Amino acid sequence: MDVGRHLTCHAVCMPYIQQLSDADATGDAKRELDLAAKRAGRVWNIVRIMTPNPAVLRASMQLYKAIMYGESPLSRAQREMLAVVVSRQNDCVY
Repeated sequence: MDVGRHLTCHAVCMPYIQQLSDADATGDAKRELDLAAKRAGRVWNIVRIMTPNPAVLRASMQLYKAIMYGESPLSRAQREMLAVVVSRQNDCVY
């Protein structure tokens, strides 16, 4: 039996993207990593994976902050709960 055929894409189809370490990051990428660490106490991989394109990283963080902290009929707790439910449904640990 070909075991590889029965593995999910999570195990065998993940592409590799070169990421910047904290030590290698400069300019906008470093600024965004520093802000992420300050916000969350660490830099999560979902943030670090965007380091090759600091403009995308910055825009993504702005979108996140607007969704999670901006004006909304949903409470902060409700937004977090929705994020957890969607992540769970997508088999995502974030």
